[in-house]
Amino acid sequence: MKSRIVAGILGILLGSLGIHKFYLGKIGMGILYLIFSWTGIPGIIGLIEGILYLVKSDEEFQAKYVNK
Repeated sequence: MKSRIVAGILGILLGSLGIHKFYLGKIGMGILYLIFSWTGIPGIIGLIEGILYLVKSDEEFQAKYVNK
């Protein structure tokens, strides 16, 4: 079981490196974020994803991001 708070904080602080994707077990997406980290786009997306993780309930987070 993954914590939505940890994933949210990682997304906000280290989203440009895809650390939140690695934490959630989405290795391919994490590598993609790393490859394009120099563009700044993954940082913006990571910030948005981090906020989305934090506003969802634990049940919604687990159903949508972890139990896929």
